[in-house]
Amino acid sequence: MAEFDFGKPEYFINRECSWLDFNSRVLGEARDKSLPLLERLKFLSITSSNLDEFFMIRVASLKDMVHAKYTKKDIAGMTPQDQLAAIAEKAHKLVAQQYSTYNRSLLPMLKQDGIEVVTEHEKLTKQQKAFADRYFEENVYPVLTPMAMDSARPFPLIRNKTLNIGALISRKGEKGKAEFATVQVPSVLPRIVRLPDGEDGRVYVILLEQLIERYIDKLFLNYDVVCAFPYRIMRNADLMYDEDEAADLLKEIQKKLKKRQWGEVIRLEIEEKMEPKLLKILRQEFNVKEEDIYEINGPLDLTFLMKLYGIEGMDKYRNRPYTPQPVPGMNDEEDIFTQIRRGDILLHHPYMTFEPVVQFIQQAAADPDVLAIKQTLYRVSGNSPIVAALAQAAENGKQVSVLVELKARFDEENNIIWAKMLEKAGCHVIYGLLGLKTHSKITLVVRREEDGIRRYVHLGTGNYNDSTAKLYTDCGILTCSEPFGEDATAVFNMLSGYSEPKHWNRLALAPIWMRERFMHLIQRETRHAKAGEPAAIIAKMNSLCDKEIITALYEASAAGVEIDLIVRGICCLRTGIPKVSEHIRVRSLVGNFLEHARIFYFRNGGDEEFYMASADWMPRNLDKRVEILFPVEDPSIRERVRHILQVQLDDTLKAHVMQANGEYEKIDRRGKTPLCAQDYFCEEAVRLAAQPEEEALQSRVFIPAEPVED
Repeated sequence: MAEFDFGKPEYFINRECSWLDFNSRVLGEARDKSLPLLERLKFLSITSSNLDEFFMIRVASLKDMVHAKYTKKDIAGMTPQDQLAAIAEKAHKLVAQQYSTYNRSLLPMLKQDGIEVVTEHEKLTKQQKAFADRYFEENVYPVLTPMAMDSARPFPLIRNKTLNIGALISRKGEKGKAEFATVQVPSVLPRIVRLPDGEDGRVYVILLEQLIERYIDKLFLNYDVVCAFPYRIMRNADLMYDEDEAADLLKEIQKKLKKRQWGEVIRLEIEEKMEPKLLKILRQEFNVKEEDIYEINGPLDLTFLMKLYGIEGMDKYRNRPYTPQPVPGMNDEEDIFTQIRRGDILLHHPYMTFEPVVQFIQQAAADPDVLAIKQTLYRVSGNSPIVAALAQAAENGKQVSVLVELKARFDEENNIIWAKMLEKAGCHVIYGLLGLKTHSKITLVVRREEDGIRRYVHLGTGNYNDSTAKLYTDCGILTCSEPFGEDATAVFNMLSGYSEPKHWNRLALAPIWMRERFMHLIQRETRHAKAGEPAAIIAKMNSLCDKEIITALYEASAAGVEIDLIVRGICCLRTGIPKVSEHIRVRSLVGNFLEHARIFYFRNGGDEEFYMASADWMPRNLDKRVEILFPVEDPSIRERVRHILQVQLDDTLKAHVMQANGEYEKIDRRGKTPLCAQDYFCEEAVRLAAQPEEEALQSRVFIPAEPVED
């Protein structure tokens, strides 16, 4: 194996191209005819939202590199300029496929099933026109602010991601001289306007921009409107701040948030067949290149489809909503601390309810024997019961320390609000660490008991967000194991300013030594394989793009280690390279829930080890964030985790498998039992929750009655 250079650029896939391929897999759900119609609309909306964030952050970052004349190549051998060119080609194809799906498949099916989206306001019926007239005059017209551009009025500020209508207008009686004008489609009003239903009960809706276009002449009374077309811009929203120079990080981030509205324009979306003169003005004012212009055959910004997904009276076109089930072995009669003392508790969201995590904080806040609560918060919901409980705990006189990560992208403003509220309640709030994001998910409760001080710990793979816990698949463990408690104390001492302890019992932290721990675990499998001992790796995560980790996996594969990777999104590793990755298989699961858990299994010569983590195998997680890796030690929980991994590896309905050319294909189901892992876990959670309490208490975590065959 010495002759192999496992780090050759051709052995890697570019990160950005891999992400676009992932979004194509999400789009594949919108094209899946086996799904209910409104579920397909939902996935199309998600692809649009994903693409917006991708441009605002990843594409913006690459453009910054090009402006700075940065030419260093990535692991796949591509310069920033090369990557932008590849992104433009893939993104244009993806957008074309989005609108082909919308126009040729979803719109006709909506119409067929009694939901008609009026695409041309000229085709409104007499009754609908009367309604539109009244709705515009009463609800829309008072909110609109038309803005013209001439020698006395400069080009107005167009805000990031807003939908606008650009027009060419000329003074009545002055033909030939057209001026530019624009009006923002107000985001404070519903984008979808429901028109009167048809006599046959059909549902009719029209988009707000269509109504504004219909009545746009009312906004420019002394002018003739030559033409009017929707447009939308994406700005650079990648916040950059010098933490060394920021005396107050909170104020610095608040200041930077405002600048998101006038960052560099990196993408211009226009309605197809826009008047060339109007397009020329937009190009000049926004200073965008040809490849950054997207001509759209349909409504701009398909995220409105999520509102259409929620339209009333159409339940038959959606999946039946799933209700997270009680955690096996837990009950409402005993306090949560008594139940944790009985044994470690595995939480598997959203199949199992997130309520025990909320109760953990709420009961700690009210319990007179609890002395202190310490927690990290990365993203929380808009009306978080956890934040409310932390505030109540401080008001009850407990020591409450909360690390609120202000640099959580797109949640900065929300987190600033929570941080101020917690401080006001008397909590000790830490605003992250210099140069690092705190992405770990950990809570420590210190309680005075008859036999002394006991520490209770929650460790998780997902955020303390009760809303996304119903949508994201994550795992967590509640424990009062003393080694975990000691490590949790050390973590919070580090975060609040003390130095690193001399040793750790169970936890591995990034950026201190999580990378080294993972490298040790992978290389140990390589040594086992070379010695002829059992060697295998199963790793589930969101993204894989760290060169050192991938190279170690290649070396392990070359030594004969069997490796199964369950990677939802970005994967820069290539499978099927002769003598390099022949023993590596990569699959991506895209389903109704967003796969978010990070789970790692190592065969270790037969002495198996299981881990969970807040981190993906990405440089940012291993080197630039505070992350936590923790072992799974309870025997019954280990078996449950093994089962979770096996079911995902057996999925035949939602799994996409990477091919040797880097592309993903759905599994050929011929001769295979149909299995959707997410549906299986939902049904299993219902079955486990129905077991008698005595059985549940005997074994906190059950092995399923019908295990999936290997």
